[in-house]
Amino acid sequence: MVLEPSRGERILTAAETLAWLTAQLAELEEPPADLRTLSSDRERAERLLETACELELEPGLAIQWYAVRLEPPAG
Repeated sequence: MVLEPSRGERILTAAETLAWLTAQLAELEEPPADLRTLSSDRERAERLLETACELELEPGLAIQWYAVRLEPPAG
């Protein structure tokens, strides 16, 4: 699940979340300090998915993502 201030929440697959986060990173003027050693936005997105759940795009504006398990309906 991804949460964006302007769009609300959306449920995405793991691959869609990686693509979404890669696109968000590509729009930043420079990556967060702890990700600058990685060579691409995709690598940065992969690291964020493994280690974080929030990215500040600008002061006071952040996006978030969470893993959720969807169970099929019983019955």
